[in-house]
Amino acid sequence: MIKVSILYPHTPDGHFDFAYYVNQHMPLSISLLRAHPGFNSVSVERGLASADPQAELPYVAMCHFLFDAVESFIAAFTPHAATLQGDMPNYTNIAPVIQFNEVLLSQ
Repeated sequence: MIKVSILYPHTPDGHFDFAYYVNQHMPLSISLLRAHPGFNSVSVERGLASADPQAELPYVAMCHFLFDAVESFIAAFTPHAATLQGDMPNYTNIAPVIQFNEVLLSQ
């Protein structure tokens, strides 16, 4: 299993509209990506604080998709990339960091 992490770093001039993201963008993303048989689940997180109280919050938001394989995510995402990426200006001006992870342990 793989986890696709979409991380939105804290930036000085960044904005992130959580209401739009949770109520509009993510339902759209889920409806499009869950149709693929490799889709397992998704979670969305809002950053609260850094472990170091003096440090900036590293990420304001995170989204994690679980898929059977990287190829499954690519197959699910590619046909809808323009739609999903085109919606980004509606909720953020932050360029996301995307990372593919192999899930070694999950309970």
